[in-house]
Amino acid sequence: MTPPDSSDLRGAPADRVRDALRDGDRLPGGRGFAGLLADPPSLGGPVLVRDVLGRQPLFVEREALDAETGRDPTAPDARSFDRTALDEPEPVPAGSVVSASGTERVWGLPDSGPTADRGTALSAVDDAVSAALDDLSAGSKEGDLAVAFSGGVDSGLVAAAVPEAPCYVAGFEGSHDVAAARDAASAMGRDLRVVEITHGDLTRAVRAVAAATGRRNPMDVAIAVPLFLTAEAAAADGYDRLALGQGADELFGGYSKVVDPAEDPRVDADTVRGARTETVRTLPDQLERDVLALRAAGVEPATPLLDDRVVAAALALPDDLLVDGDERKVALRRVAAGRVPGSVHAADKKAVQYGTYVSRELDRLARRAGYKRRMDDHVGKYVDALCSEEKPAGEGRN
Repeated sequence: MTPPDSSDLRGAPADRVRDALRDGDRLPGGRGFAGLLADPPSLGGPVLVRDVLGRQPLFVEREALDAETGRDPTAPDARSFDRTALDEPEPVPAGSVVSASGTERVWGLPDSGPTADRGTALSAVDDAVSAALDDLSAGSKEGDLAVAFSGGVDSGLVAAAVPEAPCYVAGFEGSHDVAAARDAASAMGRDLRVVEITHGDLTRAVRAVAAATGRRNPMDVAIAVPLFLTAEAAAADGYDRLALGQGADELFGGYSKVVDPAEDPRVDADTVRGARTETVRTLPDQLERDVLALRAAGVEPATPLLDDRVVAAALALPDDLLVDGDERKVALRRVAAGRVPGSVHAADKKAVQYGTYVSRELDRLARRAGYKRRMDDHVGKYVDALCSEEKPAGEGRN
């Protein structure tokens, strides 16, 4: 169980973080941590810490990152879990400690090779996922937890662990994610609450997400907006935690670019495991965006598939338990068999920005507002205008 947040350190007790620093333990248990550690071992004074996958966002004033300015980054007015509380926020790098003397990376991803025996590797994933989902169930009280549900294996596994929790999906009418979630919820006998996005919802959410995350690029915005609207609906219904299947695609080989990396220009690696590692290294940046968007909507994320036990087991998988032919997330799908219906554990999932039609509709609104596709970064220019004081000319038309 993760202890309650304190004002200084979130996600783990101070003793566990101290031990992780002393021992160089990259995955000391839990689902990430960040904050102030007042008495770290052998570091001579208070430091800011953030776990290796950056599962808890933490920010510091840019000036305080420069040791020559003399400003202490650990001072209360120089650090925050909320980037909007600072004048010039910079994220504490994942796996690092920050002190008055500078920034030092102290944890990296485990770099041991794959588990040689396929059965042992699969059993380790099964045990880790089971333990993490059991913790989610045990830590849930009636009426405090909802599930972000897209109908795929990731959210299906999470939903199966908390059978009384309502499931939520956001998307435009006719979108893939809404249809898939309806089918999966029916197969699982679950209560599904559909948040049908309108253009008004979209423009409002874009502004809220940009303000919370500090990001205006179309990709980040289009990914975070459906999460924000899903979380907002759950919060309006009285739920203060939202369970998600975050991390599964990165850890278990869910991206198409992992299938044949030697021929895919989107990755530098030429092996499945190498390409998977590249995707895992994108998690700190992604999780910062998503956690900030979810908190801005009024919920705290619960992410059992980002539990350290799951991360360790996933990183030890051999290639053929990540990708087998055209099948991706092989190990996770094997673990899901028996926990969710066959149609759910075998389901393909679209990227959220496409599966919800949010990217499509942002493009449509941009063009209606006069930002044509022949313009460089036309959607980005539209988002900038949307987030400025002046509304784009075409806003409000459906």
